Amino acid sequence: MKMSLAEIAQAIQAHNQVDQWGDIEVRSVAFDSRNLEAGGLFVPLKGEQDGHQYVAKAFENGAKATLWAKDHPYDPADGYPRLVVDDPLEALQQLGKYYLNKINPIVVAVTGSNGKTTTKDMVASILATQMNVIKTYANFNNEIGVPVTLLNMEANTEAVVVEMGMDRFGQLDLLSRLTTPDIAVVTMIGEAHIEFFGSRDKIADAKMEITHGLAEDGTFVYDGDEPLLRERAAKLSQQTKTFGRQLDDDLYATSVNPDVDHVSFTVNQWPDEVFTIPLVGEYNVNNALAAMTVGKLMHVTPANMKQALQNVELTENRSEWVAGANGERILSDVYNSNPTAVKEVLATLATIPVAGKRVAVLGDMLELGEASARLHAGLCDAIMNGHLDEVYLIGGEMGALKDALLKAGYPAGQLHYYQAAQRKALTDALQASLTTGDVVLLKASHGLHLEKVLAQLEK
Repeated sequence: MKMSLAEIAQAIQAHNQVDQWGDIEVRSVAFDSRNLEAGGLFVPLKGEQDGHQYVAKAFENGAKATLWAKDHPYDPADGYPRLVVDDPLEALQQLGKYYLNKINPIVVAVTGSNGKTTTKDMVASILATQMNVIKTYANFNNEIGVPVTLLNMEANTEAVVVEMGMDRFGQLDLLSRLTTPDIAVVTMIGEAHIEFFGSRDKIADAKMEITHGLAEDGTFVYDGDEPLLRERAAKLSQQTKTFGRQLDDDLYATSVNPDVDHVSFTVNQWPDEVFTIPLVGEYNVNNALAAMTVGKLMHVTPANMKQALQNVELTENRSEWVAGANGERILSDVYNSNPTAVKEVLATLATIPVAGKRVAVLGDMLELGEASARLHAGLCDAIMNGHLDEVYLIGGEMGALKDALLKAGYPAGQLHYYQAAQRKALTDALQASLTTGDVVLLKASHGLHLEKVLAQLEK
């Protein structure tokens, strides 16, 4: 981005005059003073700490100007160029929407209980074969990260792929109306965040909020094998497209061939083409189908889609293979977890050829509310059928799975249980046990911080 303070003040209806600062030009936006680039606009947000405390640090790091909440006193003598606003977060969102309208790219919005990050990466890779594209960085998928994503666009951006997270009603409504997507994608409906919604029906209602800002001539892309989505999509006035595994889907897989480190598949639309994704797990084919549906809507050629999927750059810690220090192979999926995702990756792990031991390390699945014990215990069958030699569980919620496994007859000597505070003991046990030829899965919600276990196993 590149905007003068005068333009920004007009866009966000700042309360103060900027005559003395109007010509100042900013080239980026940041809400963390540590990550601010020289020439940036600092946005002080209120969270656990008040960002106004870090305005001085932001200017030390090269900020050109800052937003400032009008309920915060300030000393004009400090000389910091600032725009006074009612709420810096709302101003950030307002500025993001203004800049989006100014650049006017195609907007693809992606959400879903599972697979939204991988799908976002695949959509961006496919569109980038024919367009200038940016995508959501890392987990910048909420009411703060989405406008920052928009403000990171260069002037020549032709498409922006925006991942949208959700943990409450109204969140996707806000993000959808902020971005007014041309294409909205829902990958699937699972049990993620069921603590906040109570049922899959309510989760489906909340996910459909992504269509609230969908352009009138836009398209809704969704998993056609999910009745909850079909039922709701039928009420939309916009065009809809489905992907999945059934013959009545617009795009469906006709064959799927999983391998150790990739999956190849064919589809109905281009029966002579074989597509390959550098990911394990048949479930990732659905993510590819969602991305290909977007590609087809944007007139990307099958040849370009094939190349893009094969070479997709994936966000870190999403189902990636890592080499362990003891010669083991580690399937790292430590950023997020929910019952559907765990069952899918365990089914995949069961099919991978192993010279040594097949090991699963599972941490708590968070935000499952009153259903947590039942849903954790519900992983028992997937583990019993998973051909696992060792199972390591960590976290208080995993106690329900430990009890279910012992009741089902899983060998007590092969089952290891740790409280969340015992992460070092878990790491030490794994380092002592794992050896060349072993394959180990790491899967948990991010709050368990299994990435710290991964870092030690890699050393």
